[in-house]
Amino acid sequence: MDLAWIAFIAGLAVFLGVHSVRVFADDWRTHQVARLGANAWKGLYSLLSVASFLLLLWGYAQVRQGQAPLFLLPEGAAKGLRHLAALLMLPAFWLMVAAYVPRNHFKTALKHPMTLSVKVWALGHLLVNHSASDLLLFGGFLVWAVLLFRRARRRPAPAPAAAHWVATTAVLLVGSAAYLGFAFWLHARWIGVAPFLLKP
Repeated sequence: MDLAWIAFIAGLAVFLGVHSVRVFADDWRTHQVARLGANAWKGLYSLLSVASFLLLLWGYAQVRQGQAPLFLLPEGAAKGLRHLAALLMLPAFWLMVAAYVPRNHFKTALKHPMTLSVKVWALGHLLVNHSASDLLLFGGFLVWAVLLFRRARRRPAPAPAAAHWVATTAVLLVGSAAYLGFAFWLHARWIGVAPFLLKP
């Protein structure tokens, strides 16, 4: 296994692990915060998150180059899945924005919109990306999000504040704008793939 694969797998494992601590090891986390101090814990958490994410991105960018898909779908099915994946990204953006806007209907009804956003994002990308590195990346995030959501739903949580349509409208508008900007501009610049310029 070469350096790029090691970096990719290590970055993915550490990033998902760091973001699982609060749900799967909350007692250990509380002990570490008390031992290290809140600021030191936040600094360590942020450092590991950023470093592992950069390692993940670099490794994935290297291993995916020239990598053939593990299987091929008929062109008609592949085209339909590309359209479905593009459609799924819109609610994924809504859910992502909903995680940061208080008193919206998504958060009130679903409780954990960010985790659901990751699930939808990962599923959509799995539909159209079938190389080994793609399956590991998006499959890893999908499994992580499913387990995290199930565990988080079991934890007691305070009653959410009443939802307001102004907040929900803001989520829909901001999420839709972010979706369009990413789909038509940023995705091609950052990822190297233009979602709506794929061959018909």
